[in-house]
Amino acid sequence: MDYNFRELEPRWQNQWRQQGVYHVDNNSTKPHFYVLDMFPYPSGAGLHVGHPLGYIASDIYARYKRLRGYNVLHPMGYDAYGLPAEQYAIQTGQHPAVTTEKNIARYREQLDKIGFSYDWDREVRTCDPHYYKWTQWTFIQLFHHYYDTEQDKARPISELVSKLQNGSWTEGLVKPWNEMTEHEQQDYLMNYRLAYLADIPVNWCPQLGTVLANDEVVNGLSVRGGYPVERKLMRQWSLRITAYAQRLVDGLDTVDWTDSLKEIQRNWIGRSEGAAVWFPVADSNEELRFEIFTTRPDTIFGVTFMVLCPEHEMIECIVSEAQREEVMQYVSWAKNRSERERQAEVKKVSGVFTGAYAINPLTHERIPIYVSDYVLAGYGTGAIMAVPAHDSRDFAFARHFGLPIRQVVAPSVDEISDPATWDESLDSKTGVSVNSDFITGMKVRDAMRAVIDRVEQMGIGHRTVNYRLRDAIFSRQRYWGEPFPIYYKDNIPYTLPEDCLPLLLPEVSDFKPTATGEPPLGHATQWAWDEKNRKVVDNSLIDGISVFPLELSTMPGFAGSSGYYLRYMDPRNEEAYFSQQAVNYWQNVDLYIGGAEHGTGHLIYARFWNKFLFDLGLSVKQEPFQKLINQGMIQGRSNFVYRSKEDNNLFISKNIAGREEKTVAIHVDINIVDNDILDIEKFRQWRPEFADARFELEDGKYVCGWEIEKMSKSMFNVQNPDDRVERYGADTLRLYEMFLGPVEQAKPWDTKGIEGVFRFLRKFWKLYRVEDGGCQLNDQTPSKAELKTLHQTIKKVTDDIERFSFNTSVSAFMVCCNELTAANTASRQVLEPLVVLLAPFAPHIAEELWHQLGHDTSVCTAQWPAYDETCLVEDTFTYPVSFNGKMRFTIDLPSSASADDALQAIRALPEGKKWLGDATPKKVIFVPKKIVNIVL
Repeated sequence: MDYNFRELEPRWQNQWRQQGVYHVDNNSTKPHFYVLDMFPYPSGAGLHVGHPLGYIASDIYARYKRLRGYNVLHPMGYDAYGLPAEQYAIQTGQHPAVTTEKNIARYREQLDKIGFSYDWDREVRTCDPHYYKWTQWTFIQLFHHYYDTEQDKARPISELVSKLQNGSWTEGLVKPWNEMTEHEQQDYLMNYRLAYLADIPVNWCPQLGTVLANDEVVNGLSVRGGYPVERKLMRQWSLRITAYAQRLVDGLDTVDWTDSLKEIQRNWIGRSEGAAVWFPVADSNEELRFEIFTTRPDTIFGVTFMVLCPEHEMIECIVSEAQREEVMQYVSWAKNRSERERQAEVKKVSGVFTGAYAINPLTHERIPIYVSDYVLAGYGTGAIMAVPAHDSRDFAFARHFGLPIRQVVAPSVDEISDPATWDESLDSKTGVSVNSDFITGMKVRDAMRAVIDRVEQMGIGHRTVNYRLRDAIFSRQRYWGEPFPIYYKDNIPYTLPEDCLPLLLPEVSDFKPTATGEPPLGHATQWAWDEKNRKVVDNSLIDGISVFPLELSTMPGFAGSSGYYLRYMDPRNEEAYFSQQAVNYWQNVDLYIGGAEHGTGHLIYARFWNKFLFDLGLSVKQEPFQKLINQGMIQGRSNFVYRSKEDNNLFISKNIAGREEKTVAIHVDINIVDNDILDIEKFRQWRPEFADARFELEDGKYVCGWEIEKMSKSMFNVQNPDDRVERYGADTLRLYEMFLGPVEQAKPWDTKGIEGVFRFLRKFWKLYRVEDGGCQLNDQTPSKAELKTLHQTIKKVTDDIERFSFNTSVSAFMVCCNELTAANTASRQVLEPLVVLLAPFAPHIAEELWHQLGHDTSVCTAQWPAYDETCLVEDTFTYPVSFNGKMRFTIDLPSSASADDALQAIRALPEGKKWLGDATPKKVIFVPKKIVNIVL
């Protein structure tokens, strides 16, 4: 019986589905293991062969853990809110829900064809009200909590109100709490709520009609669509992630992530220790002063100018009338530049003098104050003391504007040089202080402590820790997202009652912003909250007494993806986000696999979300993802045809002499190319402009060029997994994607390579001698060589899976298959455990062979084979036998053989008699487990 994957793969997929083989319970007595993929956004293009790479790796591990006796949670769902569906709705009028549902159906069809072991009963979609009810619920909890720095955790805002009422909390109060109006009280609490409203400079994209996160903007353009982005001050909802900054840093020491990924997170959080110091503004009648944060307080004696960020609130207060127009023009220009642009342009210097001066509080020196876009509002206080001698950007600024440069750190007090001769700033991380009053001669670390002590004694500063991490903007001015459970009474936000959730996304007549610039929800006619009757009503009923307007912005895409891993534990629970029984059982994600592009945004948000729920006593682990692997990218093998520069209808084959000068390379669809040979007729049919194409051939063929590039529809190098499954089968696709290389590394897709994997599976099938009556195997005791092959493979594959080295596992299977084929193995004792071993990688062929071997249960629930160390012991060795240094033949000898044993065995062989005859060897050179050389 031949290997017919087209018949057996859909049959087993259907049976697995009908029998609920992958269904998982939350109350098993087995040890638990949670394997999770970063769930996809379902685009209209569907999957290409690069997408399943991580899914296949996680599926192998999930299946392996099941076979090791674990109760494995391996769910899948969809990150279903996103800009692409909304943009499509704007262009076509089709509701994003329709687009999303269609795309999800396409994804599900493709995923099923590959044979993943997902428990689809646990599927979640972020656009499903049953799901986003709990996103809204979490937002309400964030709104009603603040971060208690004494307890180092989130606490109910009501506790803070109680402290304000009894006078035990007075921080930042300008008048007693009980004398404040409702507006004043709510504005004050906004400074502490973990979900809060504030006027924030944002990345506004007019064409997309929404705010974008920093990682959604590159070079001033939106990642989605490439539209211009401008900086704009807008009232936005934000999450106070910064309150958790230190815990986000500390948590990295408890997880099994790569050092590089941890470093990315640490850099994003950007923890730095230093000092906050107040600098008075010279000649200010109101005794103005501003705060700076510095990690190097020891360099305060080297300050020669101050710089404010363009957004700094004190600019208008201190700017001189002579400089006002120039400063305001510069501020207006700089504010519209993204932080990423401003950080990237290290060689361009721009700025303007405010006309004002500050006073160095330790030297009493007057210092000019500038405004420059190289200082960011999001770091420290948005103001810096510039020490050009020891900071590269300060140095460039000082040289550009002709400002003084003063050395205050040197290798030793005797190694001071003239900054006028420098080409760049000098590193000041080590050495001693110079030209620095009372700290001169001190080592840098001692000098830092001494200056902090002095400013604290003087009451002009204090020790502090700063973070680069910014709070997360949580508003999006678009339609397709989770509605905020917020309504407004006299412009004061209030949350909906929890038992009224979910607040459903309303229907709108237009998916664009309104004519007055409001978000698309401004088109909704049923978007008001009846406080008394606790329901959404028509906007016409808004009276400001019992009916109030609802929030018009929606939540960002990351809202739904920040806690989805927890909902998978108990996805059908209508009474709670998840039950305590479920979370106590699963704890957190044991293995998380996804792309490296989520190394900052998603992982920071999800870790914050989880820590907040931990503070509420819901999640039971502070870190959501214990082990994390970033899968590499599968790159496409692009093909090119070469069009004549003089004749657009003429295409010249790659290797024709002089072709390079005469032609322009054009990407061509790889599906009409086979082994770099173009199918000319299909090319003519591919696009109308090529219908009459002519060709200069070589040896009667058109040879295309090729290159390894990112898979992209624009490069026509996307491989549809459906095509590969149709031609070779899902098991071949699964094995081949693993065989390409280490799962964490980028690797090129090569259509030619998949043929070899397909041949391996056919060869593996033939080992089992499948006939109508099942596998024609025997129950004889296998040879030592056969057992050695089996147990070597079990050990190798087991070790490889534990190390996530799936590519070497595939190689081990191929070696094993070759050895057993050469040995004509028909032993059930050898071949039956081999089926279980292959099952995580190629489950369809394994399931079929398992049943052909006579089993009624699924191979998915079999027991993982254990290797026998005794079968791996080498009891013989194959020696190369040489005569006078020339190798003539080989001989198998016991591992314990001596030189005399070797000579005696050689004499007994026909080949030995031929070369040795009756001669007595002059010498026998015998190296155990290496060589035998007979000198005649």
